[in-house]
Amino acid sequence: MKHNGLLYMMIAGIVLGIFSGWMYGSTMLAVGWVGEMFLDALKMLVVPLIISSMIVGIAGLGDVRKVGKTGLIALVYFITTTCIAVGIGLVMVNIIEPGVAVEMTVEQVPEKVAGKEAVGITDILKTFISPNLVQSMVNMDILPLIVFSLVFGGVLTTLGEPGKRAIEFFDTINSAIMKIVHLLMYFAPVGVFALIASKLGAAGGGDLFLAELAKVAKYAGTVISALMIHGLVVLPTILYVTTRRNPFNYFKNVAEALTTAFSTASSSATLPVTIECAEEYNQVSRKSALFVLPLGATVNMDGTALYESVAALFIAQMLGIHLGFGEQMIVFLTATLAAVGAAGIPEAGLVTMVMVLQSVGLPLEGIGMLLSIDWFLDRCRTTVNVWGDSIGAAVVDFLEEKWVERGGRT
Repeated sequence: MKHNGLLYMMIAGIVLGIFSGWMYGSTMLAVGWVGEMFLDALKMLVVPLIISSMIVGIAGLGDVRKVGKTGLIALVYFITTTCIAVGIGLVMVNIIEPGVAVEMTVEQVPEKVAGKEAVGITDILKTFISPNLVQSMVNMDILPLIVFSLVFGGVLTTLGEPGKRAIEFFDTINSAIMKIVHLLMYFAPVGVFALIASKLGAAGGGDLFLAELAKVAKYAGTVISALMIHGLVVLPTILYVTTRRNPFNYFKNVAEALTTAFSTASSSATLPVTIECAEEYNQVSRKSALFVLPLGATVNMDGTALYESVAALFIAQMLGIHLGFGEQMIVFLTATLAAVGAAGIPEAGLVTMVMVLQSVGLPLEGIGMLLSIDWFLDRCRTTVNVWGDSIGAAVVDFLEEKWVERGGRT
């Protein structure tokens, strides 16, 4: 009952935030600091949560061979859903053709994008390892922290009694962090309201936002409709076919995480809430939730990959450049691999977008056409990312349990 009450208050916060930002515009920038404090409080928990979660999660899986099995199931799920998402994006953008008859009004590479073209595949691979973990914590570079925590947790399981004591220590830290999450969620409705209202206020209110949206309305409609197909059809189907769980009930129980994702536009900041929803409301086993969800928040970017494939073809259509089947397959592969691998790079979304455009020789100036409404679409795709992570935890949990029941036989 308490869970439902908080959810309704968070939804009310989103609705009130949209209304206030729409009606009062830049005036709502005055409440921006409240939203920033809520977002910072969530981010404050991410580093200790990820380190403790991954160590406890990997230790809970026990046998190293079993860790490999569970990791493989998770990886197959992440890559499969990302490929499906990109495929949906490409089909929708080819059917709707949102870039046809749109005039290119940006003549230079946006400042936010300048310099991002220097990032290559080797730079992405290098982000898996950090020479300074403290620096990674400061910069919120999550990928090297996950790699270190996985190895550290695995090694602890080989140390006998001393290792068990260390694992218990991190388990206690994890439990304490989740208690802090419980306390923080009481302030979530106010934080959600302030984040949405101030962001819409920064866009100039409802009228200015609609004016910007009108310029690329077909593009936004293509992205949102593709995200809805993936989020409301594909992912629930995977959940039901694999686990026989009721997708509607599962969605309802993870709604707090989804509303937090929509308001913060950050999978990592939403992670504490996602873990709580998976464990407490959807009864996903603790070991699966602590292993799969931090990993998913970092490498499982269904919505982002889908958005980038749509954006690339939109820019091509706008410039009258025809991308054939071969070029679209390059977009498919680049968007999929970039979404999985670029998590450790600052402003990963822009970096991966640059990589996708460069893979088929499209000009970076086109990104400038999308930035005005990107803050809104970013919230939509982050919500789909978190929804995909949550379903992934249930799928991996079920398949791993089935494997154990069969005595480890494949």
